[in-house]
Amino acid sequence: MSGWGDRVKRVEQLAQAFELNPLTTRYKPRLWPCQPSSVWKLFPRQSMAISFTHSCKEPVQVFALEKEETSLGQRIYLVTSYSELWHYYRTYPQSLMHCYEVIPEGAVCKLYFDLEFHKPSNTTANGPAMVSLFIQFVCEKLREFYQVRCSAKDVLNLDSSTDEKFSRHLIFILKNEAFKDNIHVGRFIHAILHPVLNTDQSKRCLDGLNETRTSERTDEMSEKPAIKRQKHEDLHFLQVKNKDGQNCLFVDLGVYTKNRNFRLYKSSKVGKNAAFTVARDNQFTPKPVKGISWEQSVFLASLVCNVSFTGQKILTWSTPDVNPPKTFIPPHLQGPSSNTETLSGCLSSPHSEVDEFVLTVVRKEGVQGSIRRWNYFAEEQLLVYDIAKNRWCENVGRPHKSNNIMIIVDFKDEVWYQKCHDPECRNFRSSSYPVPQEICMSYILKLDEEDQAYLMDDAGNIELSQKTGAATTRQGENSETWGDAHDDQDLLQSLDDFEQHGEEIPDQLLLSCVADLDSLR
Repeated sequence: MSGWGDRVKRVEQLAQAFELNPLTTRYKPRLWPCQPSSVWKLFPRQSMAISFTHSCKEPVQVFALEKEETSLGQRIYLVTSYSELWHYYRTYPQSLMHCYEVIPEGAVCKLYFDLEFHKPSNTTANGPAMVSLFIQFVCEKLREFYQVRCSAKDVLNLDSSTDEKFSRHLIFILKNEAFKDNIHVGRFIHAILHPVLNTDQSKRCLDGLNETRTSERTDEMSEKPAIKRQKHEDLHFLQVKNKDGQNCLFVDLGVYTKNRNFRLYKSSKVGKNAAFTVARDNQFTPKPVKGISWEQSVFLASLVCNVSFTGQKILTWSTPDVNPPKTFIPPHLQGPSSNTETLSGCLSSPHSEVDEFVLTVVRKEGVQGSIRRWNYFAEEQLLVYDIAKNRWCENVGRPHKSNNIMIIVDFKDEVWYQKCHDPECRNFRSSSYPVPQEICMSYILKLDEEDQAYLMDDAGNIELSQKTGAATTRQGENSETWGDAHDDQDLLQSLDDFEQHGEEIPDQLLLSCVADLDSLR
């Protein structure tokens, strides 16, 4: 009986310890009353996080987090709103110091650049001067091809340089223009950098980026040598040396891929201490907004996908890696008489089931409407379809004579509605109609709180949830608080041995053990 009494005493001690040191409650962020409902969910995979954003009623985005103790390159993914991220981003800089914005596939975005070079290999390079020249060059190209007027005052210039590496991020804050997605951004940049991509000095370092069609090489050879030399001289400052002494570009062309992770303002890479800050030569000043600090305004401006649907002109580049002629007209500037029915030869968005539903909406009563192009606005979770061959407008009760209509699918409210390009219907929005349940992300996923593999406690610590079996003792507590650690290790070892080598126990033996236990009570 003495052994049983000792066990009861130990259980009572553990119960008292739990009362004095309760398990951390599940992270429930609380912002000011005027803020929207809190959403803060962590996922082990990016695809899960992106899918979950389409089931949220609140405007949320995906961010990638790196943790110091994890293997290099391993990330977890956070879904939350811009305002909530900023609130905790500045509150817990230690746990959120390696944070990246995920640029979703197909999302309308700002023009952005990652500029860098190895300082010891480029001792004569003047980084700030190169940045200034590059901004001027890009502004000229935006004016040439899109009639967009901008200057260095419209470019947020962020710096994370070290003694070894010159590193900048440039985000163009245009007034009413944004690119269809970062793939189109990449095509535009490849096109304007076409001359320097095709120099013999760059080919060794830019495999795969400077491949051109035979017709393009023929056009280039037909150019006058003087003009060709002038093009290369204008862009010579973009050629730098890497660590191995090979020629490469000052511009990183690898940051324009689907679901790209782009490092945030005030964040550093894991294992590094160089966070992005506003560069000394930055000329951009965010507009003051009531209730928002200057630092938060910079943070919001730095977000590549922080683009609103209202009043945006969508910039596109439909042909990759082509040196455009002077008469080139981007698709978004082509008139309504254009025979182009698709954008980039592709009718499908990343949400093919939604595309099919929209086609059923615009193909009724013998009218064979089609999707001319689509744009996704991540901030508001809107998928906007420009429709061809169907101009029926709910506002006037008939088809428009020349202007096309739009079908907007709202992922947050799970509805769709119609707008149009006609000036008389500029402010019109049709009634909202529910989208079929089978294509709603909330119906498909049905995710809840228990699906989270990671949790963040009130102290800002991000750990695996208990359901994964990764229970950890809190910092500052020793094993004596929770019992005999040696006994726990023996128990775990015994369980492991039994699972690996144990055989099925006969029922008679189990009954005998129960009888023996009852006799001890």
